[in-house]
Amino acid sequence: MSELHPVARVTRVALDRLVNPSRLSDPQRLRDRVSGRTVLVTGASFGLGEATARSLADAGATVLLVARSGERLDEVAAEIGAAGGRAFAYPADLSDEAAVAKLVKTIVEQHGAPDVIVSNAGKSMRRSLHLQYDRFHDFERTIGVNYLGPIRLLLGLLPLMRERGTGQIVNISTIGVRIAPGPRWGAYQASKGAFDVWLRSVAPELAADGVTVTTVYMALIYTRMSAPTPIMRMLPGLHPGEAADIVARAIVKQPRAIAPWWAWSAEVGSTALPGPTAALMKLWVRFTRDTEAALGGER
Repeated sequence: MSELHPVARVTRVALDRLVNPSRLSDPQRLRDRVSGRTVLVTGASFGLGEATARSLADAGATVLLVARSGERLDEVAAEIGAAGGRAFAYPADLSDEAAVAKLVKTIVEQHGAPDVIVSNAGKSMRRSLHLQYDRFHDFERTIGVNYLGPIRLLLGLLPLMRERGTGQIVNISTIGVRIAPGPRWGAYQASKGAFDVWLRSVAPELAADGVTVTTVYMALIYTRMSAPTPIMRMLPGLHPGEAADIVARAIVKQPRAIAPWWAWSAEVGSTALPGPTAALMKLWVRFTRDTEAALGGER
């Protein structure tokens, strides 16, 4: 935010704190929770996943890094090690059934069942309907990474966690599954919503066996995923390290869900006022545009 005028920078910080959930401010509380324990973080090569992994390693956890980008994972693991932490890189494509099966086998053999799983990996997709007609693979890709992949991973690790009688799943979801669906984001929001519903459905069964589930409905984070959408840079949001403090709060307090304070009112408003909500969405379509990648037909 250094490019902003000082007054604008202070205003942005104030807005960020207003619209986003509160963050964990005491690192010792995270250390008390995770020190000496094993935490698996998916999507750990960049953005929120990387920041969360570093935060957990600083708190004394053994962090298992999972993402598709092997070289980047190795860099993150090496940097964590150089700082005195413990991290292991496990490159894997969660949309690949065989890769997930191999990942689960390796993790169980080398570390046993994780104490905490932070399900953060995600595939973003933003395209207008007319750009989706011949791109069914977009839906298959988002479902593979955002829905089926996390389920495959959990189905492989949950039996041991339930048998042990302890554990926590932290699902990094999006506020988009709680409010009126945004135009152009349908493939992404549908896949995230599918995993959200499945996880909430099995949460009572897991709780009976001592495994808790926390879903974090994140609003805007300034990452590579949001960067291609110019309007996102103008909205209040968090940098990855700040968002990682929300994940830390989820791990420490283990609530059922964490969301911005305005999520409930937005849900009620979109249901009780469908007309104004639809009008707002039409305005959004009119005054925003597709990303350059979408217009260029990026495969």
